[in-house]
Amino acid sequence: MSASGLVYKHYGKEVITEYYPELKNEDSNLEWVFTKMYGSFMEAIDAIDTGVEPIPANNDELELQYFDSTGLSSRVGRTNPRWNEVDEATGKSPDPDARFEIASSMCGVDFLSVLTKIVESDLPARSIVEGAVQKRFECDESGEIICLPAGGLPWKSQLYELEHDLKVTTPIKFVLYTDQAGMWRIQCVSVEGKAFENRLSLPAKWRGVRDEDLSSVAGIEGCTFCHSAGFIGGNKSYEGVLNMGRVALKSKD
Repeated sequence: MSASGLVYKHYGKEVITEYYPELKNEDSNLEWVFTKMYGSFMEAIDAIDTGVEPIPANNDELELQYFDSTGLSSRVGRTNPRWNEVDEATGKSPDPDARFEIASSMCGVDFLSVLTKIVESDLPARSIVEGAVQKRFECDESGEIICLPAGGLPWKSQLYELEHDLKVTTPIKFVLYTDQAGMWRIQCVSVEGKAFENRLSLPAKWRGVRDEDLSSVAGIEGCTFCHSAGFIGGNKSYEGVLNMGRVALKSKD
């Protein structure tokens, strides 16, 4: 579970009864709503936050592990009047045209927010990521590690496109950058089209280990952490995080 999922597990029923106090004395109905809400909303948050693919690689029947109901189409659908909904002021069903205006406004806001990100964030980042890809052999002779001059860049989708455009024959495995606190990070490049399957993960023996213990296990000074899923790690210096990438390339874990 993610942090949000754990909060829901322990306090979800209290939250539900805060909005619908009549369920406090209806244990079976409260339990049903609690479970239904988890499957309809919270499960996807947990799965995405903890790195669970909607369809795992070993799922031969291509069955969805979870469904994300927070997309635009789902949100628009929820603006439609419910089958038993009555406007308290008029005693009639809500006006569908008024609900359409709400849905239309929601779509417009989403469209503009995505467009703003593409033009004002992704486009300026593209040239920076392109420069890093072109200089990949200066970062490491393998050409499988790149270094970005700043953290927070939206590099993932850019990287896949640039690998195709620049005809990169050996896929890039790791991206180095600094976070807001100035710590160097190494992040694995995921398989194109997959959110949580890495081209190459950080070594298994590093995962979930921190600080001096991690430095000892890795044989690299200055290590700060390695996520338990093996997709990201940290070091106090550029040289240290680069060494983490070089060792990880050789480990082929």
